[in-house]
Formats: sequence, structure tokens, C-alpha cells
Amino acid sequence: MTENTDDILTRLPARLKEARRAKGLSLEAVANLSGVSRSMVSQIERGESSPTISTLWNLTRALQVDFAGLLEEANSADQIEVLRNSEVPSIDNMGQNCRIRILSPPEEAGGHEVYDIQFDEGGALNSQPHARGAREQLTILEGAVRVTSGTAVSNLKQGDTARYAADIAHSIAADGPARVFLIVKNA
Repeated sequence: MTENTDDILTRLPARLKEARRAKGLSLEAVANLSGVSRSMVSQIERGESSPTISTLWNLTRALQVDFAGLLEEANSADQIEVLRNSEVPSIDNMGQNCRIRILSPPEEAGGHEVYDIQFDEGGALNSQPHARGAREQLTILEGAVRVTSGTAVSNLKQGDTARYAADIAHSIAADGPARVFLIVKNA
């Protein structure tokens, strides 16, 4: 099977960016792990620069991805993409006493985002308004939470689902341990 070099160069930036985000790494972290400058990593991901084989090799080793796999044309019709529990990116420095696991693929950021959030006692996630028309759908998997959207407040328990405006200040708070499934849909 022969491929056009332009096809490979078109796929490469997105595949590298996807691999970096799947690992939950910043540009700076990839630069430190690979020895490739942060600005060069950024330029490659934006398709503004084509990496040398050496640079590409260093990036794939840092990201722990298959060199050949980045270049192959994928047939997504007969594949199941699996993200193992240990590979799910998480955000631990947002909110208070909560851990946010990012379940949606990186390319969905800013569009349709899916999160698994675990709250410890006294946990809270206070959010500034998202894009105009943004909405959230929250399902309580364990425990109980209080959702605030603007001036509206609702107490929810296991099994409840709430849908609310996310283009205004909003929050999720838990007095005790809780786990929720959150879908954010930006307009």
C-alpha cells in the first residue's frame, strides 16, 4: 500500500497532539521528556513545521506511542478505541477536594466533553460561565450533590439527573463523598 507523503504530513500533527492529550501531558512536559523544544512541539502540532525523523522518534518515545502507528492510515470502521482506566487523563488541581477524569476524546474539547468526577467530603467544583448557550447534564452515580446554576439551586441524590445552563456561573458541591457523570455541551 503506497501513501502520499502529503497525507502522512496532514495526519501527523493531529495524531501527535492527540497522543499528548491522551497522556494528559502539557507541551512543556513533552518538551522535557523528549528533548525537543516546547515551541517546536507546538509548531509540529499546529502543522507549521515538519519534524525530522530524529525529532519524531524522540517525540514518540516521550509519548510512548508506536512510531509506525502514527503514520499509518487508520480504518476506524473496524476498530475499537480503548482507553484503559490507568490511561484516563485527570485534572487534580481544579476545584476543591475533587478529582476530574476526562472521558471524552481530546478532539472534542470545547464541543462535547464528558467527565467522571469524584468528590471527597466538602468537595466542590465552581465554574465560570462557558460559551454562550452551553449546557451541562449531570447524573449522580454515588452520594448526593448540590447543583447551582445562576440563582437556581437543586439537591440531587444517586440516580438523579439535572440539566442546566452552563453559560452562567455554576457549581457542583458535595457534603460527603460523591461521584458524578458530567456532560458539557458548548453551543
